[in-house]
Amino acid sequence: MIAQFTLRLIVGISFMWVVMPRKEVTCGFFRIQMMVVLGLSVLTGLTIGRDAVPLPSGEPLLSETALQVLCGLSAVIAYVGSVVWMLARRKSGNMTVYLIFLISSICLAALVASEESLKTSTGWLIVVSEFATALILGAAMTGMLLGHWYLTATTMSIKPLSTLTLWFGVAAGIRLLVSATSWLVLAPEMPSSTETVWLALRWIAGILGPLAVFVMTWKILQYRNTQSATGVLFVGVILTFLGELSALLLYRSLGIPL
Repeated sequence: MIAQFTLRLIVGISFMWVVMPRKEVTCGFFRIQMMVVLGLSVLTGLTIGRDAVPLPSGEPLLSETALQVLCGLSAVIAYVGSVVWMLARRKSGNMTVYLIFLISSICLAALVASEESLKTSTGWLIVVSEFATALILGAAMTGMLLGHWYLTATTMSIKPLSTLTLWFGVAAGIRLLVSATSWLVLAPEMPSSTETVWLALRWIAGILGPLAVFVMTWKILQYRNTQSATGVLFVGVILTFLGELSALLLYRSLGIPL
């Protein structure tokens, strides 16, 4: 479960690197981000295979060893990335951004899908749900950390933070759509009282909460107040983490990607 959650973070964070206007962000931000992904990659490699989320059916797309090798490769690239961004080599730094996103995406898909499951609509729904989760986690975390970066890079354009805030809203909307679709399509039985509590926490904290955070942050940024926006995004990170951890527990219990 730890490996799955950390992989989601790596995929989401690296995707935000891809879509954000990197030219308008100082190199120091990406150097620190690479060190964060380095730590997450190492943690993922060490925990893959422990307390793993069961596959729907069939053989995994990649073996545990192959996944560990890819996580190690991601860690190495992140370390190289921290060096090249420190040296302000943006062209090389951009290459590490795309490589980490590609490798982590392959690992996440292989962790939750099998050859048999990809022949069914449910299997594809699980994969889509994983990437929707990665998107909202990455948008919340990267947006919050970028907001803190404005304390040191005071002259930096507000456009990158506005872009990530917009992606956070898009991610929350996608997560709402995927979660609702999973619930309606798979038509589960009525959950137990404990599962109902987790379900309420998942929807209130993990979906409705982030949507409210997006609206507040977007309005705050109209006044170019990055500090207040960062504080609200920090709340968004907490709500998103609570919601997605609840969804992960529900998936283990009900087998539904909520």
